[in-house]
Amino acid sequence: MKIINATPHPIVVRTPEGDQTFEPSGTLPRVSTIETPTEPIEGLPCVTQSMGDIHGLPDAVPGVVYIVSALVFGASDRTDLIAPDTGKGAVRDDKGRILGVTRFLRRG
Repeated sequence: MKIINATPHPIVVRTPEGDQTFEPSGTLPRVSTIETPTEPIEGLPCVTQSMGDIHGLPDAVPGVVYIVSALVFGASDRTDLIAPDTGKGAVRDDKGRILGVTRFLRRG
C-alpha cells in the first residue's frame, strides 16, 4: 500500500514502535464553498456555507491511499482517502498545538 500525503503539512503518526512522518507530496485538493447571504444579526452580516466540489484530488489508483484534510475527507465518499484524527487521536503540546496523531479517520 502506498500512502500519499495530500495536505500542506507533514503528518506525524505516533505509535508505540515510533513516529512515522509523511511529508507533503505537493498535491493539495481543496473543497470549494458555496456561500448564501442570510439574515444579519444585530446588523452584522451573516452567510450560510455548504461544501461544493473538490478540486485537485487525483483519481483513485489501486493500492494508493491519500491523506487529505478533514474537509476534503468529509466532502467525499471515496474509500481511498484518510484524514488525520485531530480530535481524540491528536497528541498536543502544552499550548494545544498538534505534534502528531495516533490514528486516522477512514471509511470502511
